[in-house]
Amino acid sequence: MITINGQRLPDEAIEFEYRRLLQFYSQHMPADELKQETAALRTKAVEQAIGAKLLIDEAHRLDIKVPVSRVDERVDAMAEQVGGKDMLDLRLRENGFTEEALRQNIEQGCKVDILVEKLCDGLADPIEADMRAHFEANKQSYVQPERASAQHILIRPESDSDADRVTAESKLDGIKDQIEKGSDFGDLAAVHSECPSGKQNGGSLGWFGRGMMVPEFDEAVFSMNVGELSDIIETQFGFHLIYKTGADEGGEASFDESETKIRELMRHDARGRCIAAHVAELREKADIQGA
Repeated sequence: MITINGQRLPDEAIEFEYRRLLQFYSQHMPADELKQETAALRTKAVEQAIGAKLLIDEAHRLDIKVPVSRVDERVDAMAEQVGGKDMLDLRLRENGFTEEALRQNIEQGCKVDILVEKLCDGLADPIEADMRAHFEANKQSYVQPERASAQHILIRPESDSDADRVTAESKLDGIKDQIEKGSDFGDLAAVHSECPSGKQNGGSLGWFGRGMMVPEFDEAVFSMNVGELSDIIETQFGFHLIYKTGADEGGEASFDESETKIRELMRHDARGRCIAAHVAELREKADIQGA
């Protein structure tokens, strides 16, 4: 157990940082290389969780004010992501959360964001020469993996009973029949899919690499041709109908193709060093046990 100035650091805070690191580095590192870094990322997640707690406490000490409009924007964005305000309220209730508690959490995060913005104000963007040097030294990290793009429609059974599973599969079979007769996949996804991607993007999942989806879904997509409609696929989430929209075999990436990722990574590293220096000062004054 880790405590900071007598307050316990929740395990959830460490897990949150770990998942955030995984998400970030998965965009900049091949999957097999990322797996080898798991232990190091776990250690880094602990350090970042401690740093986040210290920054939260510092933001409160400085009494940083957050405009209500900034919190409103975050709440509205979250509602849009899950399919509207009513759906957000439902998700909150399902997790034993209230909108007031959500707004408090968002306000706390915004206070830290404002503090970080002040700390990192004036950091210069990486120059092209440095980005090219980074690319030449790390070309293996910019190999594009095989990937695919697809739309899907998800129908969830109301329970695990055989009757409800048959009902869900039958409904999806009827939707498949409509598509095969010429109905638009995206339109039907928007009406019927029980995945947020349906309501927002016509069922589009964008681009994803091998291993990013559950095995049954992954196997189906990567065995299909572009423009092909799948059979009904069952996963732990329910029954899926998939339409494959794109395929990319991957391979070596050029500097131009990698430039945006490199700039983002170098900005991230520069901000990280800036924040780490401030956190180091805060750590010297804090009583941290168990780390």
